[in-house]
Order: sequence, then structure tokens, then C-alpha cells
Amino acid sequence: MVKLAQSKLKVLYEVSLILGQALQLENSLDKILKVLADSLHMKRGTVTIIDDETGILSIMASHGLTPAEKDKGKYRLGEGVTGRIFASGQPFIVPDIAKEPLFLGKTGARNMEKGKISFIGVPISLQGTPIGVLTVDKLFDQDVSFDEDIRFLTIVAALISQFVSINRQVRAREKDLLRENLSLKTKLSKNVQRFFIVGKSPAMSAIHQMIEKVAPTRATVLFLGESGTGKTLIARIIHELSERSRFPFIKVNCASLPDNLLESELFGYEKGAFTGAVGSKPGRFEEADKGTIFLDEIGEMPHSIQAKLLRFLQERDFERLGGNKTIRVDVRIIAATNKDLAREVHHGKFRDDLYYRLNVFPIIVPPLRDRKEDIPSLLNHFVDKIVKEYGRRLYFSQDCLDVLVNYSWPGNIREMENLVEQLSILAEGERLESRDLPGFMVDVQPSNQPENVDSRTLEDIEKKEVLIALERNAWIQSRAARELGITQRQMGYKVSKFGLREVIARHKKDIQKKWSEGGKGEG
Repeated sequence: MVKLAQSKLKVLYEVSLILGQALQLENSLDKILKVLADSLHMKRGTVTIIDDETGILSIMASHGLTPAEKDKGKYRLGEGVTGRIFASGQPFIVPDIAKEPLFLGKTGARNMEKGKISFIGVPISLQGTPIGVLTVDKLFDQDVSFDEDIRFLTIVAALISQFVSINRQVRAREKDLLRENLSLKTKLSKNVQRFFIVGKSPAMSAIHQMIEKVAPTRATVLFLGESGTGKTLIARIIHELSERSRFPFIKVNCASLPDNLLESELFGYEKGAFTGAVGSKPGRFEEADKGTIFLDEIGEMPHSIQAKLLRFLQERDFERLGGNKTIRVDVRIIAATNKDLAREVHHGKFRDDLYYRLNVFPIIVPPLRDRKEDIPSLLNHFVDKIVKEYGRRLYFSQDCLDVLVNYSWPGNIREMENLVEQLSILAEGERLESRDLPGFMVDVQPSNQPENVDSRTLEDIEKKEVLIALERNAWIQSRAARELGITQRQMGYKVSKFGLREVIARHKKDIQKKWSEGGKGEG
């Protein structure tokens, strides 16, 4: 018994020496388990901690397990011996794991071992609330009672809870400091300055406040709004103002890739996964590890990939296309769509469970026509940008400015930037009059209509925009799409929506005929 008491004191002394390393929690817990193994008869041990977001118990530290075995150690509340110890808050003894149906053996660490294996677990509690479970194979010699194992493990579990407490207090303080510095970072961020100095409307001020609140958190953000309103820029601002700013910001447009390529783009693929896959390739989620992934036009994502994305949001892991190895990454998701996702869910075009997972912190970005007070500042911003790129400054007459303020801007900020660049190239003088603007902008001014604008009128305007862009680009859809700042897939949708396929075909035929006749004449 004297020798046993000395062993216990040695363990507690060595554990106390590790206390100063509590900030590296996982490493500290690994060292505690190693002390138990070196000083006593423990062959394996684990420290399992609850994830407050998912409610899943996962092995944070282990001894005697391979990394692959450790990764398998995940338990729901009440599941197996570990889940039962956590749920009940009481120790549990398994004299022989081979005869205990509650012992699940998820890690597989003991599958090849012969002989009787005893297993003991005690809860780890902080201020009376369970936060995890400490489990070991038999701690002392077989002639020492299980009660002695339990008593000593309870003491060790209490020390572990202090490690977790110190770690959490420091992390909480770090978050407080991040929040305190957020306003300063906001002032320093070039993107924030560029976006909000020219956005003084109440709607943009509200978005500014929402960004300040959500940026330091891990919350998933969903942007809702028309194309060209600045959703990508706001997503990047949130990334820059978060603790992930040192890591990648990866953008994926879900509408720009065919369905069969989008999955491999997001999740990667293994060699031989499909014809042409001559090697393995990591996906965008792997590239965004510790950073942010921005899923633009997520409303276009096919159902099959929606299911895989939902699983990632729930478990934070996935497999590459054609692979069976589970890959775990730490990625914050920001998504955006110009569709009414609630309506898409109602019509069965978007998964309701995925919608609720994405819609944690929704931000509605208003179209430019709903914040007309921002238009003059935005125009001046793009004029300043053109000065740097083209060395030419433009000025708007009051008549020209009135037209631009009253224009509906179906392409929003992206359309405005394109227009200012076109005017800088095409305008004869530096002072712009209304006659220098495209005819469709002068002819149609929806804002002069009553507030309850008929939706067919807005569709007519949008159709006219598409026709003008097609005409300017020789009826080539890809070029027109670039001019309007939309994807080829979106352009195809608009062409189908407005019944323009025959019109395009007819004009292309006329152009080809003229070219052919011109060629013969030259011959």
C-alpha cells in the first residue's frame, strides 16, 4: 500500500507540473494520460470532451490509440459506456469488455488483444456540469480494487476540469479582446472603407452593424439579394474582420459549374474516381481549411450535393469523390443567393434541413434602386477608381445625375461599375450629359412610377437590358453575360425566361449571311 500511495503522489505531482501548459489543452491532456501510463498500469486512456455546438462527445486526447482510432471516438449523449457516464454523471466499471453490451469498441483499439480487459470511466465536471469523460483500461494491479481506481480517477478528472476551465477563461478573454479591437480593425480595413464610405443609407448602416456582430463568431452567414449588390465583397469583409483572416478566403460559384463537376470541385476526388481523373486532387473545402469558404449562388446547387453539404455542416467532415478516407477540416461557411430560398424549399427545389442550417444569420442586401441615396457616392467612387486606371476624370451634369438616380439598376453595383468604365472610354468630353448615357437608361425610369410597381414592367426592363447587351455583343451569350456581370448559366436562364432563343438564332443567321455576302463581294 505504501508503494501504491507513492505512485499516486508521483502522478499528482507530475500532473501539477503540466498545469502551466493549460493553454495547449490537447497537448496537456495527452501528457496527463502519458503520466498515468508511465507511473501506473494503465495501457490505454482517453479524455472525451463535449462539443457545445454539435452535442457530440469526441476524443480530444488519448494514449495507446493511433490517430485513426482516436478519430473514430465520437459518441452521442447516452451512447455506449462513454455517453452513459456523461449523461448520468456517474462512474462506470466494466470488469470484462467482452461481456458488456454497452461497450461499443468504436475505436477498434482492443479488437486484436487477447485476454480479459477491464475498463473504467469517470465524468469530468466543471462547476457541477459534465463537460467530458475520462476513461482508462485497468489503472492499478489486479489485486487493487476497482473502488480505488474510481477514487483516484475522480481526483485526476477534477484536475483535468481545471485545465479545461483555465483554457476556456483565456479563450473567452481572447474573444473579448477581439471584440474590443473589431471597431479599430473596421476602420483600418480597406474593403470596409471602400464599401461603407459610399453606403450611407439606413439599410447599409444596418448591414454594417450586423457585420460587426457576426464577424468574430463562427456562425454560418447567408446573404440574400439580387446579383451585383456586393454580397461577395461583404463576405470578404466578414472574413477579414474574423480571426480566420490569416487563412484562405475561397469563393465557389455554384451556378458556374456543371452539376457533375461541382461535387469534385468542392470536395475533391481520388485517382480513378471518373474518366480523366489521372491523379487525386483536394477540393475547395480542403483549400479553405481554417479559413472561410464563400458559396455563391447556392440556390443553384443540385439536390445530390446539397445532401453532402448538409452532412459537412453537421459533422464537419467528408470524403473525396471516389474515396473512403474521412477528411476533417475547420471551415466557416458563408453562402449567398439571389433566389427566395424559403420559396424554393416550399416547392421542393431546396432541402429544408440544409436551409435551416445555412439560415443561422441571414443578411438581406438591398438592391440599388431601394437605396438611391447611395447612388451619387457610388458613382463618385467608381469615377475615382477610373482616374487611377485610365487617367481621366468624368463629371456628371445635374440632368445626367437625375437620370442615373432614377434608373432601376437591374444589375446593381456591378452594372454601375461597368457603365462608368464604358463611359470613360466612349464619352467625347469629361462632362457627361444625359445624351451620353445609353438610350434605354434615359427612356425608362421606373422610379417615377407609383411605389407599387407592376412586376411585368420590371420584367420588361430586365428583358430590354438583356436584349441590349446581346445586341452590343453580336448576340453571343457569353460576352453579354460578362457585360451584365452574370454567369453564363444565369444568362441561359434569362434567355429561356424571356423566350429569346429564336431571336438570337435569327440575328446570328443574319450576321452570318451578311458576313458571307461581304466575303463574296471582296473576292
